[in-house]
Amino acid sequence: MKNISLYIHIPFCVRKCQYCDFLSFSEYPPAQQEAYINQLGKEIECYREIAKDYRVGSVFIGGGTPSILKEGLVEQLFHKLYSVWQLEDGAEITIECNPGTLDVRKLAEYRTCGINRLSLGLQSADNRELKQLGRIHNYEQFVANYKLAREAGFRNINIDVMAALPGQTLRSLGRTLAKVIELNPEHLSVYSLIIEEDTPLSCLPELLAELPSEVEERRMYTYTGKVLNSVGYERYEISNYARPGFACRHNQVYWTGGEYLGLGLGAASYWNAARFENTRDMQEYLSEWENSDINEIRRNVVADTKQSRMEEFMFLGLRLTRGVSREEFMRRFEVSMEMVYGPVIASYVEQGYLMWQKDYLRLTEKGIDVSNYIMADFLLDDSWNV
Repeated sequence: MKNISLYIHIPFCVRKCQYCDFLSFSEYPPAQQEAYINQLGKEIECYREIAKDYRVGSVFIGGGTPSILKEGLVEQLFHKLYSVWQLEDGAEITIECNPGTLDVRKLAEYRTCGINRLSLGLQSADNRELKQLGRIHNYEQFVANYKLAREAGFRNINIDVMAALPGQTLRSLGRTLAKVIELNPEHLSVYSLIIEEDTPLSCLPELLAELPSEVEERRMYTYTGKVLNSVGYERYEISNYARPGFACRHNQVYWTGGEYLGLGLGAASYWNAARFENTRDMQEYLSEWENSDINEIRRNVVADTKQSRMEEFMFLGLRLTRGVSREEFMRRFEVSMEMVYGPVIASYVEQGYLMWQKDYLRLTEKGIDVSNYIMADFLLDDSWNV
């Protein structure tokens, strides 16, 4: 059987955060939540015959705020999921949750459904910073929800933290990291804030003026790595840290070119030698598809090519701290990494941005600082051919 991962998108939120440009909506009543979960069930059903050839290694329920769903809807979703797809023993099953939307009954439902990993969106332990971001919770509510999750039996929890926030200093980030470390989660994702166009935050000049400089942001990144490493968290990807054995298996599928199917509104897929996404129009998604034809909701279908696979192998794989394997490149593409990327690799190695570590090519600490520029150089010219 072939391996695959599933992503399920839940696009509902209590309120959009100031910085958010994800596909999500606020103020969706319970009836529309039910209609959406019913339609997700129909989409899952469309894969019944195909699913016989696959084994699912990970499931990730993201959003939006999946934990906003009223009691019973997650159970309904998983009842359909388990009836169609075969999951590996010990498959990693994650649901994203926001503080202020969890309670004892929802957590018990998640456990009953086989969910074994929670991703909790803290962002900051500073209540002033949380308010500026438009979060619906304060730090005290986060801690209460975190403790509920532990009491419910969850032993694999990720906490999301954001750095380079308006008015944030190295000291205030340090206080957030100290409070998070005290909670002892198994995994931490620490991302720098990105100002996306047309988000509320991008239209608030008084907050934009308080953003840390690029130099200060790099100090925060370096400081975060040192602090977390000193207490046993290993950085395995540019922005992700884990206790031994708790690296996120689902995200590693993305970074290593594995196949995944996206289910739900706007969800992206890489499957059967093609990339595509579902419609982003809610009315269209909720409409009755003629003859249950899944192709009616697919958009932007792009056939995979050897060139695109090589490009993504390099610029996604270089996000991992171990880097990309020369041997694996040869196995997948039947050509050496040096034959395709020799001059680019040699140049960045000479400048100290890349280094070889046995079979793996990886970014140096210096290279991580300019990683976006480096990864862009692994895009091949349209005239490329082997």
